[in-house]
Amino acid sequence: MDKIVICDLELAAQVGVTAEEQAVAQRLLVGIEMELDLNEAGRTDEISATVDYAAVADVACRTVAARPRKLIESVAYDVAQAVLRVTGVRSVTVEVKKFSVPAARYVSARMTCWSS
Repeated sequence: MDKIVICDLELAAQVGVTAEEQAVAQRLLVGIEMELDLNEAGRTDEISATVDYAAVADVACRTVAARPRKLIESVAYDVAQAVLRVTGVRSVTVEVKKFSVPAARYVSARMTCWSS
């Protein structure tokens, strides 16, 4: 299956379990991998045959900013569902990276959702 990938979209979000984490927007990196057939887009060079990845990035930004969340898992799920609603992709995998564990480069949650 063909893929379009948005790698490490930088967003600020209120996410965390504690009040201290929720108090200030935190930096997140969001990766979005969409599976779809890209043959027609490759053959025709027409935007209508593919996914407008700028629009997907915008949807992800608006989804993350819409409300505070406790878990990055919730961020990943909400972004995945929003991407499925606005595109014709067969499946989407969203990875959300958070930088809250000092001894680790990052912590992430990765989730795959399929269109129904």
